Amino acid sequence: MTVDLDAMSLKELRDLRNKLDRAISTFEDRRKREALAAVESAAREFGFNLAELTAARPARSKVAAKYANPQDPSATWTGRGRKPRWVQEALDSGKKLEDLEI
Repeated sequence: MTVDLDAMSLKELRDLRNKLDRAISTFEDRRKREALAAVESAAREFGFNLAELTAARPARSKVAAKYANPQDPSATWTGRGRKPRWVQEALDSGKKLEDLEI
């Protein structure tokens, strides 16, 4: 199918664009429905339904802070992950981690 865009009027070009937009949207919707059907089928093969597999997992509970900055008690650390600068500075100055415990 060859379309001579140069020979078309502005109205014809806009109509063509609208038809293309609708065709693309319809195509994408159809592909999404096909993908969803395939995923649901795969879930059934494993004995699940899609809702079971996509249900939100419970969020991890927050870990309580174990250490606080003596100069700024609002600055806390749980003891997990990288040490904050204030913890490292306290350790470098001769304090022990136990000295910073809450």
